[in-house]
Amino acid sequence: MKAVTLIADWDPRPGFKLGSKDIEGRQTYLGSRVWRNPRLEIREYDVPKPGPGEVLIEVKACGICGSDVHMAQADEEGYILYPGLTGFPCILGHELSGVVVEAGPGAYDKRTNKPFKGGEPVCAEEMLWCGECQPCSDGYPNHCERLNEIGFNVNGAFAKYIVLPAKYLWSLEPLRERYGEEKMFLAGSLVEPTSVAYNAVIERGGGIRPGDNVVICGGGPIGLAAVAILKRHGAARVILSEPSPSRAELGKKLGADYIIDPTKVDFTEEVLRITDGYGASLYLEATGLPQIVYPQIEKTIWEGRTLNSTVVIVARADAKIPVTGEVLQVRRARIIGAQGHSGHGTFPRVIESMAAGMDMTPIITKKIKLDEVPEHIIKLQTDRTECKVTCVMD
Repeated sequence: MKAVTLIADWDPRPGFKLGSKDIEGRQTYLGSRVWRNPRLEIREYDVPKPGPGEVLIEVKACGICGSDVHMAQADEEGYILYPGLTGFPCILGHELSGVVVEAGPGAYDKRTNKPFKGGEPVCAEEMLWCGECQPCSDGYPNHCERLNEIGFNVNGAFAKYIVLPAKYLWSLEPLRERYGEEKMFLAGSLVEPTSVAYNAVIERGGGIRPGDNVVICGGGPIGLAAVAILKRHGAARVILSEPSPSRAELGKKLGADYIIDPTKVDFTEEVLRITDGYGASLYLEATGLPQIVYPQIEKTIWEGRTLNSTVVIVARADAKIPVTGEVLQVRRARIIGAQGHSGHGTFPRVIESMAAGMDMTPIITKKIKLDEVPEHIIKLQTDRTECKVTCVMD
């Protein structure tokens, strides 16, 4: 079978030291500090076989994530932009949905609590947690000490087939009635990125009270998912800060009440004008440019009247941000980091929200075939015309 594979050179920056789970020449938790000269190839692989507790999935849809783009994108010195766990060569793709083809012994469907038989529509968590370490035992599998990630250091889903342990799979059956057969798999491929947003604004950010104001910085798939989630959660004003007109329009479709173009207006002045001087209870940094965006958020918190604001940083970036402690102290504000999605039942809650009418499929602005994935990953490095480009398998 054909699969989109990322290759890069192990060439650590000066001063890099192997971490406890880093593997010399193969894997690191600090991708942008190590991997150089990324390139994409379509390689041939054998169809994998499921073992005990595993299932073979025929992939139906898989979205291109910003992480895929940044793993394949180099800085001026040739190092990849993505800062996290990476192990190359690796088949990319983690926003997947598909159909169970074959199941190994002991592979159970969580929805029915019965063995998979084949034919079940599923999506998959991207973060492969062990379930045994301290963070997993504490209920934080997305911070697993033995973490692996589909499409980052474990072969992913830009391929016809993928084998995964059944414990990471979630049934898409609740979506069938509302979305139908084909659209169900498109929606299913958006469960993972929507769950990242859910984890950021609900689990890590603590959610909001109905009637609160929120500001979403960045109208990419995660930011747009946060718009939809927080509007359904009862936000009075959902303000999306996004310069792209096409992404701003998507934001409106998904529930944004106001759009700010921070390249044309003063961010703080606009947020305070819209909120009658109060500002917001929750700010989401989903741009990947926290060194630029955070100072604007901080100024708004300082000049606004809302206490106890939460700033959630969800976009991955190898960048430091200037933080003024006095602002956090006086305004009783806090900064929270959010990683991934696993734990606290994010996947089933997102699936049920989608089944109840939270349709995320408008963010899919282009559908492509497997052979087109490499060129679109490269194109997305500089072209933000499309929001979510999704590979649909034949």
